[in-house]
Amino acid sequence: MGSTTPATRDEATERAGTRHRGAVVAALMLAMALAALDSTIVSTAVPQIVGDLGGFSVFSWLFSGYLLAVTVTLPVYGKLSDTFGRKPVLVVGAAVFLLGSLLCAVAWNMGALIAFRIVQGLGGGALQGTVQTLAADLYPLKDRPRIQSKLSTVWAVSAVAGPGLGGVLAAYADWRWIFLVNLPIGAVALWLIVRHLHEPQRETGGGAGAASAPRARVDWAGALAVFACGGVLLTALVQGGVAWPWLSAPSLALFGTGLALVAVVVVVERRAAEPIIPGWVWRRRTIAAVNLALGALGLLMVAPTVFLPTYAQSVLGLAPVAAGFVLSVWTLSWPVSAAFSQHVYRRIGFRDTALLGIGTAALILFAFPFLPYPGAAWQPALLMLLLGAALGLFQLPLIVGVQSTVGWAERGTTTASVLFCRQTGQTVGASVFGAVANGVLASRLGGAGDLDSVTRAWDAGTAPEAARHAIADAVHAVYLGAACAAALAFLVLLCVAPRRFPVLGD
Repeated sequence: MGSTTPATRDEATERAGTRHRGAVVAALMLAMALAALDSTIVSTAVPQIVGDLGGFSVFSWLFSGYLLAVTVTLPVYGKLSDTFGRKPVLVVGAAVFLLGSLLCAVAWNMGALIAFRIVQGLGGGALQGTVQTLAADLYPLKDRPRIQSKLSTVWAVSAVAGPGLGGVLAAYADWRWIFLVNLPIGAVALWLIVRHLHEPQRETGGGAGAASAPRARVDWAGALAVFACGGVLLTALVQGGVAWPWLSAPSLALFGTGLALVAVVVVVERRAAEPIIPGWVWRRRTIAAVNLALGALGLLMVAPTVFLPTYAQSVLGLAPVAAGFVLSVWTLSWPVSAAFSQHVYRRIGFRDTALLGIGTAALILFAFPFLPYPGAAWQPALLMLLLGAALGLFQLPLIVGVQSTVGWAERGTTTASVLFCRQTGQTVGASVFGAVANGVLASRLGGAGDLDSVTRAWDAGTAPEAARHAIADAVHAVYLGAACAAALAFLVLLCVAPRRFPVLGD
């Protein structure tokens, strides 16, 4: 008789589990690509979108609205994934994202398109947070760098390729295809998740009565308070100095309302049985230190991603494609360094590896203002290659390390808090460094103009050589600010984070 031995059954089960996990990883990479592409793909299609729909005065909300929705929903989705599991949150988030993409493709005016971009962002928050959490769920500690480096590669390549892909679709097809292309990719990811992601049953209570324990309560009041507070404060940061002056009535009103809502969030969350942002996120030294350090990472990343392309075109005189290449070289070294980091942190620990990475990054950022004027393209490109390698050593050990200090029931909240701080850092950085750049530019040009107006004049061939020097000085000041952010992250890790992370067993 053809009996099956237990060993054979175990091998078959292991092979099936490996196939399922491979399919889920493919789905996670597709979902990460969607989230990364949608942050940048619209940028080069703005002229076509505005020409079709109008609304030039408010088109910046195509980016701001999406960013706000992603950022403020991260803590909510993190807590929901700890409460109900990763699969339902990821499925619902992917469905909302695809619905938003479809609605964007049929938008009839700029107001509708902005509203539908916000719907996209509501789903994008679930994609970003839950994908990173599932990566830690699927692999034991020793294998997590492999999946995290894959996700880092997908994110980096997608973020850099987004503007080019958006330009091609807008020029040779129609700008609506920027959103329609999400549908087949997202549908494949959704199908793989539904079919192959099987989470083990988790007990919500303890002891013999766990099976009959009441369903976990969702802190909907806290979720609404967090959403409102984050939305108001981030709107103040995004629009301050752009839509209105920093000290104007709208700006002060938004900041005042935001601070009042912070107090509301604290009161609501302290009374909640299962708060959306639990106090232990900031009481535990490891998580608090990683949150602050990655917030500083978001801050410093604004310097290269926002200001380097302007520097490359206006100061070095490069074409847009060549300027994009100067920026994109860090996507080559970042994933390689992230994958290599496991060999370093296994020897010296998570914190010390991150200190090595961010300390090196601070020196590289500080070196940028000392490049010769106007210089050659290979010089900033080399610095970007080195910066990517340094940040790969910094970010991945912190994410893997902090996820390894908590159990399944706290991992979603922890991962979401880290990503929320990084996103918030980027928002703050865009506002602060934009103000710094405009201030330097105004002082160099006698109080006339800002970075956007001067670079437009340069593109039109009407800007004098003095403007070229002024742009270089403005970008140099931004890089010095980014170096200070890196130094701040170094000090936070050195003074707050424990030397050895309290890692839990798998």
